[in-house]
Formats: sequence, structure tokens, C-alpha cells
Amino acid sequence: MKLAQRLDRIDPFYVMECAKAADELARTALCDPAQGGRRMIYLNIGEPDFGASPGVAEAAARCIAEGRTQYTAAAGLPALRDAISRWYQQHFGLDVPASRIVVTAGASAALQLVSLALFERGDQVLMPDPSYPCNRHFVAAADAQAVLLPAGPEQRFQPSCAQVEAAWTERTRAVLLASPSNPTGTSVEPAELARIVAAVRQRGGLTLIDEIYLGLSYEDAFGHSALALGEDVISINSFSKYFGMTGWRLGWLVLPPALVGPVEKLAQNLFICPSSIAQHAALACFEEASLAEYERRRAVLKARRDRIVPALQALGLAVPVMPDGAFYVWMDVSAFTDNAWDFSFELMRRAQIALTPGRDFGPALASRFLRLSFASSDQDLDEAVGRLAELLPSLRRA
Repeated sequence: MKLAQRLDRIDPFYVMECAKAADELARTALCDPAQGGRRMIYLNIGEPDFGASPGVAEAAARCIAEGRTQYTAAAGLPALRDAISRWYQQHFGLDVPASRIVVTAGASAALQLVSLALFERGDQVLMPDPSYPCNRHFVAAADAQAVLLPAGPEQRFQPSCAQVEAAWTERTRAVLLASPSNPTGTSVEPAELARIVAAVRQRGGLTLIDEIYLGLSYEDAFGHSALALGEDVISINSFSKYFGMTGWRLGWLVLPPALVGPVEKLAQNLFICPSSIAQHAALACFEEASLAEYERRRAVLKARRDRIVPALQALGLAVPVMPDGAFYVWMDVSAFTDNAWDFSFELMRRAQIALTPGRDFGPALASRFLRLSFASSDQDLDEAVGRLAELLPSLRRA
């Protein structure tokens, strides 16, 4: 069978490949307590352990019971677009008209739609290394090219304006950032972000920013939407992380007015509409009780961060930059190995802990870093630290 050449430019999603390996190991005697094994502890997937709030689940049940399951407009329920608009005003003090908001089938669909609307063969899109792997693959699926800008701990694993300016060519169309970032949990410094947006604008390009973890910011210096920098900034957001609706597959775009129509046309053809049930349920996200619950959860995640990072560092797993958002720790394992990929599988086999190796997130730091998700329970995190404390001393390099 002859396959499209674009597939050659899309790597496997190694996060999921590692998850499959962990699941296979979890079905063996090594992870069966009845046979003397220990259960697998999953700290690899970026999925909050809280799930949807009670109000969301109840709203979905009502929606189904009342038969409100028909197609919606491709751009989403007007009531949901209005609710998102009000949330920006209440949460960030921003005036974001509902007319600029397009509801999508998850942030993945949002990135696909905006990539197809803006990029074509020969275009280049700048993005950091490390960064979420699917971002560069959405660009590749549009037959454009992702250009990675290596970003180390001295710059918070985020690209600088100087890097963007140096890498910009006549083929460059945009810069795609994430703040807070997966896998590092770090945000772009606000002043640096403003400089990047200004430099991109001056060159006739666009700034796209993945803000799906923006609601899970823990420091006052961060947690500000890039939408404040001008209506030409494109924001990608999601109900998966802050709102805990991962499997519901619902997200949104905030677009410049001129881009709303073209993106809506693509959405009509590619997706018809996002899930009507998920949309009706998501309206409950913005009820007072739900918002209070999300803030409680954010406080829980911040407390987990404040416990897990010092514990990892005490074991020799360096965390060069404290994550200021999301629920990831990007940790340096070079005290134990020069191959983070193999090391992650060794931890699976010997400690029954599943982590994510840096291979997915770009080549610059792939051999040195692992990503740990602290979106799991306190019990899992404490037990994982205990197992690592038993194993790591025997693995430390001379």
C-alpha cells in the first residue's frame, strides 16, 4: 500500500508507546501483588486524576435524558462561546468577544484547524525544543515544517526573542509557543513574550500560543493570557486540563476576526461540530460551584508540586527550573544515565514506575530528561518516591 509522504515527517507518539509498554508489564507477575509483585504506578500521562466536576456529569446526563444530542453549529453552541467569553473577563480581565471564539473537538482539533488554515508546503513554524510533540506534527500534517529552537534551563526551557529573530527567514510564517509548557511546566516570562509577539508582528507573522494549562498557573508572575498582547495573537485552549474533561474532547480557539470564517469553513467540512453532549455539559464548568472546585483542585496540584519537586531533588533527580504551571516535573537524570529512554524502561521493570522519556519532546535534551506527571494521587506520588529511594542509590553513576 502506498502511503502519503507526510507520514514520513510524523514520528510515533512515544508517550503512548511507553504507556503501552507499561500496560503490558502491568499484566505480568511482576505487577501482580497476588504473585509477590507490585502494582504499576503511572506518572506518565498528562491526565488529572480528578475527572469532570459533579456539575458537568449531571449536565451531561440531563442533556442525554432531554434528547439534546443533535448537531450544533460548527463554531460551537452560542451559549458556550458566550460563557468562555465571560470567563476571560472574570478570570483574566480581558474583553474577548464570543465572535472570536470557535469551539473545537479538543485542543488537537483546534491546532489541526489553525494549521490547515494558515500553513502550506514550504512554510516554516518556529517552536521550542522541548515542546509537546503533536504540535510539530500538526504543522507537518499541513505540509509545513517545524523549526525547533533549543531552549535550556537558563531560559526556562522557553525560546527567547533573540532566538526567534535569528531563526526567522522569508519562509517563516509563525511561532508556536506553549505557556505553561508540556513537558516542562514553565511559562514564558511576560516581558519576553511581549517582545516575541512584537518581533513576530513586525515581520508579518503570527503568534500562536497553546494555553491549555493556563488555568493551572501557580505563581502570580505568570498565569496571564497572551491574548492581552493584541487580537492578532491566536490562543489554543482546552477543557481537558483545568476543567478535567480529558475524554470529552472539547477545546476552543480564540482567533483574529478575519480568521474566524475560514476556520469555521474548515470545521464544517472536517468535523461537522464538536460533541453536542460535551458542549452542553461544559456549560456547567462556569457555574459558581464548579469554578470553586477547579480552584480547590489547582491548590491541591500546587501542594503536590511543592512536595514532589524537593523529594525528587533529594534523590539526585535535578529539577533545574521549578514548574510554575501545569502538572509536570521536567527532571534531569544525567546523574544516573546518559540514555533517558532506556532509563525509563529500567524504572518500569525495577521500580514499577511509568515515566515519560524526553525523546518525544525534541532532540536537544532527549537523553538527559524525564517527565513526571504529578496529576496522580498523593498516595501514588509518595509510594513512587519511596520506591525510587530504594533503587536509585544503586544506579548512581560514579
